Amino acid sequence: PSASKKKKLSKAERLRLLQEEEERRLKEEDEARLKSEKEELERLETERAEKEKWHRLEVKDLGRRNVELEELSLLEGCFPEAEKLKRDTRALSKWKHYIQCDGSPDPSVPQEMNTFISLWEEETKETFEQVIEKSKLVLSLIQKLKLTLLETPSCDLPDRTIEHHQGSILRLQELLHLKFNIATELLLGHASTLADLDSGNMEKVIQDENVTLYMWANLKKNPRCRSVKFSETQIGFEIPRLLATSNIALRLLHTRYDHVTPFPPYPVTAPVEQEHIPVETEPFRVSQAMTEKAAPAEKAVTLEMPEKQGDQLDPTQERGLSLIQEEEAKVEAEEDTLIHRVSVQEEEETTVNKCELEMTLLSEAVSTAQLRLIENSLEKPEINEEKEVDLCQFSILGGVYHLDILELPPQCKPVKGWMIVEILKDGLQKFMYPPETHEEPDPESTFPPIEVTLEVHENVIFFEDPKVIRWDDEGKIWRTDGISNIFYNREERLITFGLETFGPVTLIQDTHINMPYQSWELRPLGMNKVLLSVTTLFAEIQIHIKGNLCMLASVKLRDQEHGSHLEGKWMTPVPFILALKEAGLNIFPTKHSHFYVVINNKVPLVEMKAYRQMALLSSAYAFSWSKWNFYCDSTRVIFRVEYEHLAKEPENRPWALLMFNGDRAQMLRIREDSEVFSEALKDETEFHATLYHMVKDFASVEAMDRVRHADCQFIDSVCHMLLSTRVLTYS
Repeated sequence: PSASKKKKLSKAERLRLLQEEEERRLKEEDEARLKSEKEELERLETERAEKEKWHRLEVKDLGRRNVELEELSLLEGCFPEAEKLKRDTRALSKWKHYIQCDGSPDPSVPQEMNTFISLWEEETKETFEQVIEKSKLVLSLIQKLKLTLLETPSCDLPDRTIEHHQGSILRLQELLHLKFNIATELLLGHASTLADLDSGNMEKVIQDENVTLYMWANLKKNPRCRSVKFSETQIGFEIPRLLATSNIALRLLHTRYDHVTPFPPYPVTAPVEQEHIPVETEPFRVSQAMTEKAAPAEKAVTLEMPEKQGDQLDPTQERGLSLIQEEEAKVEAEEDTLIHRVSVQEEEETTVNKCELEMTLLSEAVSTAQLRLIENSLEKPEINEEKEVDLCQFSILGGVYHLDILELPPQCKPVKGWMIVEILKDGLQKFMYPPETHEEPDPESTFPPIEVTLEVHENVIFFEDPKVIRWDDEGKIWRTDGISNIFYNREERLITFGLETFGPVTLIQDTHINMPYQSWELRPLGMNKVLLSVTTLFAEIQIHIKGNLCMLASVKLRDQEHGSHLEGKWMTPVPFILALKEAGLNIFPTKHSHFYVVINNKVPLVEMKAYRQMALLSSAYAFSWSKWNFYCDSTRVIFRVEYEHLAKEPENRPWALLMFNGDRAQMLRIREDSEVFSEALKDETEFHATLYHMVKDFASVEAMDRVRHADCQFIDSVCHMLLSTRVLTYS
């Protein structure tokens, strides 16, 4: 037993072990302290070196800042130059319209528009087909007026012109709808002659690219005929017994456009007052001053000559006088030449100064317009009623469906080879359903909602089931009440719902369903060609920009290609953006969008400067989304730049992270896959005042040559698309 027990340590041994442990602890503490002090010294030395390097780079940056900003200013001269070309294009389009002499009015000339509208108002016997044909011209005039208001800078649009254009749009819209009503009345007046042999009722479908009419006239009043389906379609109505036995007609007028919603007010701003410089006055003053200086010498010569002419001159004096006269003639000729040269020089200088001033003012106007594109409204739109639709939150898609129950007018009767028809004084009348008054609330005399089945337009994309809304003509608003039992068949693109009262209805979708974006990329495809890709939760949208034109390259829905009628159609930026919105591909925020979307807010001026300079470099450099843009504050933006775009394999292309605050650009040390955000400057890089000079440090000669020779209209178009999509804020 004693052998199994451990040997007890003596007191001296225990003291020795404790002493050794204490010495070891003290030694470890000293080593840790020395290591910590060393690391702290190294950290302080690193910070000191970083601060010295930072200060040195800041001093260097400040020393060349003015030079870089001047060079950037010269490059950004492309924006006013592009606007000047737009002005020339607008003026040329007016001239082209004038020399065409096709009989159509110039929408920018009030007299021509008034004449066109007045003459059309006098035509009262047009058939539906004739009105549809005329509507093509009317719709083109409305579109031209809208584009004029949207594309022309406010400094070039006087308030009177804005009022005229908006008034012309409203008059054309109202007159076009009135013409459809008159044509409907004429068509219903001959309903009996168009009756179907099987049902005995009239059914008529007239289809066009902009308008489709579905008309049904209840001639037989058969109470069992409760289902109205138009031939070869699923479009139609399920009507109650009251309507099946009434002298009525049902009209569905589907317009691909929306002339019901009031046109949004144009932002009227005070025009920029341009300083007028008289070109002819300065040379005139110089010429006058030179003439006044030359006049005393001429008078002195003429005063001295008569005195000498009275005396007899010898041959020597005659030769001297002859030499004096020749010298005076040379002096006069030289003075005339000098006066002419000074006049021409002053005139040229004045013209140059005037052009420079004009371009400066135009540049300021363009910058103001670009900044207005990305400004955020401070107040959210007010919704006064509970069921009112907020048109800043939702978008109308697929046009408007005008649903009407009409009283069937007297039918024409053949009498002895003549067709006699009774003309109603009040014209086409609507049938009230449900009736305004009835005597008793009899349960058997209820007025159920009318079931309506509509076809969704094939050119519109709904990422979610569409919502149905109706127009309140009294309040002049769209409402969600009075509609029930909505069912959407996505495969057949049919939507069925119950409607309490007939009137205009339409389909809406969340305006910001594709916001915020998941990623974006701007990639050059060649000289003056880029591809802008925006990836959202539902789709990937690719846009080609070439010169001053844009085109939808492709749309992928859930990783599958989706054909669009816009593919292959080149348009200028503003019509292109409108076309994408109308197709349901809305990636263009408005000034109210930040109230409905969680955004990565940035200072508008910083955002605008970044887009302008990215557009300048877009012919040679690719830019892309970065997750670190979310981690920096609102005064800075971060994105990736591909600084060796000519690399063969896309996965091996080197990307760099750039941070920009509007006044300074720097390359970051971190990578996209780094775990912690840091503003540390990348090794062997410097600060620059502009993005242009930042990428210039590692750019090839070929890349810089492409940047300098890029077309001004191309740069302006790329910038407009970046400003319209706001990829740095809505990603």
